[in-house]
Amino acid sequence: MNKKFVQFSALCIFMTTSVFAQQKDTITSKNELEEVVISDSKFALAKEKSGKVITKITANDLKKKSGQSIATILNSVAGMEINGNQSVAGKNLGYYIRGGKNSQVLILIDGIPVNDASGISFEYDLRLLPADQVESIEIMKGAASTLYGTGAATGVINIKLKKSGKKAIAGNVYFNAGTNSTALAKKTNLQDFNQGFSVSGNLDKVSYFTSLNSTETNGISQVAAPSATSNYDADRFSRINYLAKFGYKVSDNLTLDFFGNYDKINNDYDGGFDNTGTNDTNLNHTTSKQFRVGFTPKYKYAKGEFVLNSSFNKLIRSYSDFDSWSNSVGFSEYQSRNVNIDAFNKYKISQSFFFVSGAQYQFYDMNSVTPYGNIAKASTKFNMIDPYVTGVFTSDFGLNLNAGARWNIHSEYGNQLVYNVNPSFDFEVIPLKILASYSTAFVTPSLYQLYSEYGNSTLTPEKNSTIEVGFETQILDKKIKFNAVTFFREQTNFIGFYTNPVTYDSNYININGTNKAKGIETELSVVVSEKIKWNSNYTFTSVDSALDRLIPKHKVNSSADFQINDRLFFNLTYQYVDNRKDAFFDGNTYATQKITLGSYQLLNSTVRYEWIKNRLSVFGTATNIFNVDFVENVGYSALGRNFKLGMTINL
Repeated sequence: MNKKFVQFSALCIFMTTSVFAQQKDTITSKNELEEVVISDSKFALAKEKSGKVITKITANDLKKKSGQSIATILNSVAGMEINGNQSVAGKNLGYYIRGGKNSQVLILIDGIPVNDASGISFEYDLRLLPADQVESIEIMKGAASTLYGTGAATGVINIKLKKSGKKAIAGNVYFNAGTNSTALAKKTNLQDFNQGFSVSGNLDKVSYFTSLNSTETNGISQVAAPSATSNYDADRFSRINYLAKFGYKVSDNLTLDFFGNYDKINNDYDGGFDNTGTNDTNLNHTTSKQFRVGFTPKYKYAKGEFVLNSSFNKLIRSYSDFDSWSNSVGFSEYQSRNVNIDAFNKYKISQSFFFVSGAQYQFYDMNSVTPYGNIAKASTKFNMIDPYVTGVFTSDFGLNLNAGARWNIHSEYGNQLVYNVNPSFDFEVIPLKILASYSTAFVTPSLYQLYSEYGNSTLTPEKNSTIEVGFETQILDKKIKFNAVTFFREQTNFIGFYTNPVTYDSNYININGTNKAKGIETELSVVVSEKIKWNSNYTFTSVDSALDRLIPKHKVNSSADFQINDRLFFNLTYQYVDNRKDAFFDGNTYATQKITLGSYQLLNSTVRYEWIKNRLSVFGTATNIFNVDFVENVGYSALGRNFKLGMTINL
């Protein structure tokens, strides 16, 4: 990253803070409601009492990001890199938080973990979830295995879906359409369509919510064409999503909630890039189907609350894959199931102290049928039973403490102990909160890493420890907010992939030694006036060579919101992504090639107009306004300048 760019960014932040510090009397804003978070305790907790810097994307924030995918929305958060969010819709996504990869990032939907037990890294496919179904998102970075178990080594993304309206019946319909082209192609025809509707309501003791969403995208080859005139196949992507939620209020103390969810993705894809020029094909196709059902009863009593989160998830992925060696199309299918039962209780000992105790049961199995061999679910399964406890202390004099431990009992790996200590102190005399934490975590090898054709049954779990120190400050009646966190993470038994250079045999292995990651995450929010707001964040990440792939050392996001009047909103966003390392198997030399991807900058804008108050709104977006030609992954297409128009109708 250019030193002048860093110096200029730092100067801007300093000057902006100084200027606004002198404008106390001229800046006005609406009173803010007390913000609460749940990710660091599983229960509602005032954000000022939390010892973590938790990023919360509210329903209002999501309106400002109309037309964006969940992956793109998350990619603007400090400390996060969602690789593939700027590529073809069917491109697999990579999740990177604090130098950790997919397997170290846990995704929750309404507090329930979501996984693909047959996937390489157990990760949930964010492409399955449409943004229009989401109410809010919380992102908590750092090791969180104490509360959430395996996989929560570098961060937790808690996605809260929309819930029932207060009326007996209410409806919502949306539609948007846009272009879909690379910087070289410059296509102007509409090729990206998203639409859906929802019906919800409350009838005495019964609440309900149901929605149907679909996406259809075409126009870009997944593997990048060498020139604008190259006739590469356009890879189609389609998604359909159905969600139904039902709630029954038995009494003032007891509520029963049920949900059912069906997702389906169809997409064409190309062979993995290998520099031979033969990767484009119209014969590769994949289908993913997900079925989720769950039951969540909640019981409140005088000094606490009991919650039971239970779910069953089944996912089926099928592939029609062209093999250039045999000149034939092979068929593969992967099926996975997982069961989650998490029972936990909050007990309020006093006004200042409450206790969270619980036990979580998780079961995973998979089977597959591929040209390379079959895997039977009878031999590819494991389960975990985890008792855990967390104590939360809050005080009137500023001291807050969150500490806990989890005892993981794994059917294959025996016992694992993880724990966390997270103190913070909120000064009364000055607007400053300091925080620190030490947390441990573990990551269980996936069933695929253990039992597939590349599997290694001798793998052991990854172990992580993270130290973080930071502060938060709010001045001028919370019109200026600034936070900064520095972290240091160590991990052992890192699971990597090894190919023998002589025999070309490949399998997953534990890499010896300790791998380290460190960094700094900062966020600045300034309310200039009732109509203007500015948000920026900067992330610095440094990792050891074993972890250094597709992780930018420097990353900047900046956004300016203009509420021009009661109905008209305008937003302008900027993103800088630094150089990243990548690697690919070169089909010409039969060697793994390492490459450095260049940095890039993107400028996007959104206009939203409320045509009929609380009834009809329209929006337009322009992304990559300067049509920058950049690369997210070596050999794959990235999006150029594109436009989208859409509307939402509330009934």
